Amino acid sequence: MKVLVPVKRVVDYNVKVRVKSDNSGVDIANVKMSMNPFDEISVEEAVRLKEKGVVTEVVAVSCGVAQCQETLRTAMAIGADRAILVQTDVELQPLAVAKLLKALVDKEQPGLIILGKQAIDDDCNQTGQMLAALANLPQATFASKVEIADGKASVTREVDGGLETLSVSLPAVITTDLRLNEPRYVTLPNIMKAKKKQLDTMTPEDLGVDVSPRIKTLKVSEPPKRGAGIKVPDVATLVDKLKNEAKVI
Repeated sequence: MKVLVPVKRVVDYNVKVRVKSDNSGVDIANVKMSMNPFDEISVEEAVRLKEKGVVTEVVAVSCGVAQCQETLRTAMAIGADRAILVQTDVELQPLAVAKLLKALVDKEQPGLIILGKQAIDDDCNQTGQMLAALANLPQATFASKVEIADGKASVTREVDGGLETLSVSLPAVITTDLRLNEPRYVTLPNIMKAKKKQLDTMTPEDLGVDVSPRIKTLKVSEPPKRGAGIKVPDVATLVDKLKNEAKVI
């Protein structure tokens, strides 16, 4: 069985994000970029399934600028067998990415698609669901445990009331949650091996997909700075401030 693992290049989670001076977006010049943490979990899960003998090939996919090759090399260092880059300089929104992935699903015919539930830059949490709808595949989101057997995937997912277990027929789309696994540390020998692995590059035009943005960002601004706290002498003053100043009760 082949597994397709989409990965996204995002600003590293340790970096303090800064807004551009013209409020047009986030400043990514000279900023450390890395693989989206949820996608790293997806790659790790796909590689573990391969190590169990359930999966025969893990294909990493990324959509975006040429520098996404670095992210794909990281995925191959974790254990992906080969990679595909859909290269474009256009700002990609979740629907456009889902359409590109749908075209790749038609081309590659994977038995399973595993991707992160959301990206830490836009926090959209849409691509997996949109892909499942476009490809007409069953989906299981926010997976905290995945087991594959007899042509089905048993997925434990986190819901507000606790845990829910779904059984979906393959092929299917699964989106990963933080508690699914702990990604392995990438070793230097594996980084060197990843440089020799196959990485194919194509464009949205090659896949026949229009990736023109449908939503325009009008303004990006930082959240207001939090004011200093104060001490109150008694409960009556606290209640008064909560009621009349904060207006939360």
